[in-house]
Amino acid sequence: QVQLVESGGGLVQPGGSLTLSCAASRSIRSVNAMGWYRQAPGKQRELVASIGRDGTTYYPNSVKGRFTISGDNAKNTVYLQMHSLEPEDTAVYYCNVLGPTKWNWGQGTQVTVSS
Repeated sequence: QVQLVESGGGLVQPGGSLTLSCAASRSIRSVNAMGWYRQAPGKQRELVASIGRDGTTYYPNSVKGRFTISGDNAKNTVYLQMHSLEPEDTAVYYCNVLGPTKWNWGQGTQVTVSS
């Protein structure tokens, strides 16, 4: 089974930046699209960024202009650069494929934005 390992989270002050990484145990080259998701306490998991095989990206309005997703097929890794972080960005961040059939979820990486 595919394993996803997220890393790079931490505690950051409002306005700060973090870059998250997600390493997959298999090739992501043939995947239609990969996404970064987040889940805050008491809330449903939500998609915050996706990148298609052709490089097309998507961001919801809540993070547009602040988050950037990218991928490195050679390393089977997807990245999420996050700038101008806000307390509302506090959540556990996960990556996975887009679509209804998901790979096993990883443990996620905690991002806490607080002064």
